[in-house]
Amino acid sequence: MNAEVFGPVSGIRPAMRWGGAPGRREPVRRNYPALAVAAVVAVAVVLAAGVVGAIKATGLARAPGAAPGLIAASSFTCADHGARATTRVAVADADRAGARDDSAAIQGAIDAAARRGGGVVTLPAGTFLVSSHLVLRSNVTLRGAGPATVIKAGPGFMSAQGPAGGYPVITTDGAVNVTIADLTADQSGGTLQGNAPARLAAYAVEGRDSRDVVIDGVHVRNPFTYSIAMVGSADFCIENSTVKAGEPGRYSQLDGIHILDSSYGRVINNVVQSGDDGLVAHTIGASVHDVLYANNKVYGGSADDGFKLAIGSYSIYNIQIVHNDFYGSVAGIEAAYYDGGTGAVRNISISENYIHNLAQGKKFPAVDIGGTGRYRAVENVTVTDNRICAAGAITVQPGMGDAVSDNADC
Repeated sequence: MNAEVFGPVSGIRPAMRWGGAPGRREPVRRNYPALAVAAVVAVAVVLAAGVVGAIKATGLARAPGAAPGLIAASSFTCADHGARATTRVAVADADRAGARDDSAAIQGAIDAAARRGGGVVTLPAGTFLVSSHLVLRSNVTLRGAGPATVIKAGPGFMSAQGPAGGYPVITTDGAVNVTIADLTADQSGGTLQGNAPARLAAYAVEGRDSRDVVIDGVHVRNPFTYSIAMVGSADFCIENSTVKAGEPGRYSQLDGIHILDSSYGRVINNVVQSGDDGLVAHTIGASVHDVLYANNKVYGGSADDGFKLAIGSYSIYNIQIVHNDFYGSVAGIEAAYYDGGTGAVRNISISENYIHNLAQGKKFPAVDIGGTGRYRAVENVTVTDNRICAAGAITVQPGMGDAVSDNADC
């Protein structure tokens, strides 16, 4: 991977929530078992470029005349606020040298802030070992001093599981109005034996069964699970964060940013080096809908996808994938069905992305949405104004409102 990937990405700061979806429901608490899934390889049905009637999704701020790929303009911001309480709560007796377990000290400060009705738990630069899993509470922010604030899984981290199982470094576990910001979460996958039962029941940094969650400036290192995830949550924003995972080897399924059974969110201005799929929209127990993925620079694993629409028995709809830079994966953007999935794919706008230098060049598709035609509805999927270099074809299953047009080769 080119070292420049972890340089700054010019921020996009959104504007408006876009509507047209069914009314919201409160997140439903679920317990997700470990997942072991295999992708279905699609046989593409290639649509000719220039299909009439491409449908553009509404409510997306665009930079006039901007080229495909990352943009520097302040085009996107989070629509959600996370925790709003401002009272600062220091972490007493924490050891920033990483010499002893700080779990109790940090969790104690989080709980103290919650008892006051909310607050900002602050950590200075340093390394803070944790042997248990930090659980955010409603109206609480956990904020570091930037990447140099490292919360690191310590030697006892695998001795117990988190509230929903698995081994999260930080989880929101049902909280509302929460923020995780300006810190590094190190799951210590290189030194711990992360291949344990329930490894994929929870994720390194996760919003779980929560509402109004902001993850801003969080850097995940050495994961043995998905790096950043939203699970059964609504009203969320993941921005200005980085993920760095190794290639599959010791661990499989090292997805970068994974949106599971969640809705009304934005994934913006992130840099992902994944050991599996880079960005994911995934349904198991509920639909994924009304999510914007914009201005992310994404290296998917060399055997996986830059962006995966992972469809189970629930639908994925109202998704915008715009102004991203995808490279280095096998396929650029792909839909795949899991566990006999029958969910529909509707209202997907893929536009102004730069998809290039795939791991096997033009052998695999730049975009493939339902290419086999064997599944439920694929409707109003538009692929427009993308730049495709050293990547394969754009393919979309024929359906009502589907269109491929105005995409350019290098």
